[in-house]
This record gives sequence, structure tokens and C-alpha cells, in this order.
Amino acid sequence: MIELVTTSGIFALDGGEWEVTNNIWLVGNDREVIIIDAAHDAAPIVQAVNGRRVKAIALSHGHNDHINAALALQDVVDAPILLHPDDLMLWHVIYPNRDPDGWLTDGGLLTVGGAELGVLHTPGHSPGGCCFHVAGGCADGTDAVFSGDTLFCGGPGATGRSFSDYDTIVASIRQRLFTLPSSTVVHTGHGDSTTIGAEAEALRE
Repeated sequence: MIELVTTSGIFALDGGEWEVTNNIWLVGNDREVIIIDAAHDAAPIVQAVNGRRVKAIALSHGHNDHINAALALQDVVDAPILLHPDDLMLWHVIYPNRDPDGWLTDGGLLTVGGAELGVLHTPGHSPGGCCFHVAGGCADGTDAVFSGDTLFCGGPGATGRSFSDYDTIVASIRQRLFTLPSSTVVHTGHGDSTTIGAEAEALRE
């Protein structure tokens, strides 16, 4: 079971501010879920959880618009917040006085409701960017990957700001995401979902 919640707010970096709408993904079943990202407003996320056990709040990366509701969300759902350690400096911009509860590691597994989310470290948009792969995660049995801001419908995530690098993100996409089955559905951190096959074809062009 994959569920989408959207929230809107401000993405701030390098002195600039942009109005953005974020995708928050819930993965699990009718008893327990993992929440991927915690953007802007905890209330609609809590509403979507609807009393289920939350096993983890897994953050795709440390930019403010993906983490700025994390502590408020945790206060309600009582779940550990997980982040890749390479993004700790971004986390500390928002939460200077505490660390996440645990660390995402490349090759790690998060389990929920009979599903396994494999952690893929995909730096480039940020040093600690991660994607989460679920084999057979879609209702029709195809794979799903939650790509954060690494890969969008239309190409790689943004680079050119602090802690980001274009060559690194392209290498992450080619080596970690384009090796997944082409039918894999890509659930992004902003905007529409896509597939690995569609984005691989676009990048070749």
C-alpha cells in the first residue's frame, strides 16, 4: 500500500526562498507504515496515518522542505527519525540542538507491513541523498522507488547550490536507479511520478 500526502511551504537554501509543494509517501498496510519525508505541516500526514503504527520517519535528504515537520510529526506518531549522516549539516540548520534518531546506510533495509524498503545512497542533490526501493511494491506487482529529489519526472534533481554536484547526481542515477527494472515506478519528492524506463530514455537523448 502506497499513499501520497502533499504539503506546501518554503524551500530555503543559500539565502534564497522558493514556494514548493512536496510529496510525502506512506508505505505499509492497514496496521503500520513508514513515512518518507516530513514536509512543512505535520497535520495532514498525521491524518493520513490515521492511527496506524509508524515504524520510522525516513528522510530522503536534509533540505529544509523535506524535514521541517519532522519533530512535530514525531511528537504525534512516536517514531524514530532516520537520515543519512552525510546530510547532518543540513539537518542542523533546522534542528541545531539534536541529531536524528538513527542513520540510513546504503544497502540497509527498512521493513514495514511485509514489505522491505532497500536504502540506496544516491548523492548529488545533497551528499546524503537516499532513495528507497520496494520490490513488487505497486498494486500490480511492479517495483517502486521513492526518489526524493534525486530523480524527477523529466530528469535529475537540481544541482548548482551548496553541497550539490551535477556529475555526482548523474552517476547516482545511472549506477543506482537505472539498474532497476525499467517498469519500476518512480515516486518523486515533488511533482508527478514516472518510470525508470521513461527517464532512462530521456537521459539518453
